[in-house]
Amino acid sequence: MLMTPVCSMTNQSIPITSRANARVKALRASFRGNACNAGDLLGLEGEHLITEALRSGLKLHTVFIREASHAALERVSVGAAEVLILTHDVFASAVETASPQGIAAMVEICPPDPKEPSEDPVLIVENLQDPGNLGTLIRSAEAFGAQRIYATERTVNAWNPKVVRASAGSVFRVPVLRMPISQIAAEAKTMNVVLYAAVAQAQGVESVLEIVFAPKCGLMIGNEGAGLSAEALALAQHRVRIPCAVESLNASVAGSMLLYEVMRQRTAHKDDLQ
Repeated sequence: MLMTPVCSMTNQSIPITSRANARVKALRASFRGNACNAGDLLGLEGEHLITEALRSGLKLHTVFIREASHAALERVSVGAAEVLILTHDVFASAVETASPQGIAAMVEICPPDPKEPSEDPVLIVENLQDPGNLGTLIRSAEAFGAQRIYATERTVNAWNPKVVRASAGSVFRVPVLRMPISQIAAEAKTMNVVLYAAVAQAQGVESVLEIVFAPKCGLMIGNEGAGLSAEALALAQHRVRIPCAVESLNASVAGSMLLYEVMRQRTAHKDDLQ
């Protein structure tokens, strides 16, 4: 890939030195986790996330470079986006990470773009509160072939910067659709999706080691502390547990393991047919 010389990519050569600068304030605000709608500006920090956003089709609004960190521009193709330089302390005051990499950007959020329903599984998360858990599940959803994620309205914002970082950029490509659990169940029924509720160790619950997942399946993961609500459990056709030596697993671990098991079963079935 041809690199554009740094001097021609930088729109402003004198570093911004004030934390109260309007552009710096906008960058700081973009990391507060309030962005959630199409067109809102989301803050990204680091070469990896910015590159992931670009390859996923998101539009860069403004790029911010820490003084003396121009080499980052040679590794990230920012196109025609405006580039501003900030002094070290001003840059550090605007981004979230404790050890910033020297490059940040604001990007415009795109609306979810779910493809037509397919045979791939869906993931349903109810009232997850930890950004790291949701981000990890989004990453696992992409890794193991889920077509989309449904999130209830009390689930943490999928565009929270901590969710975005934990997803390692998968949130740019996996549609996360936000709606009440009753509407999620209605959509699942329309798509002929069989719902499997993940629960802690209990009598009379099917083990993931024994169950054969339906061709169209939805995996339901509940709140970190309370698990799935009674309403969600009532909507599921199956309750499934992951046998282990502890009472329950972290939500993102459980969801990731179930997604992997669905993929493993499908791969094994394809191999048997060949």
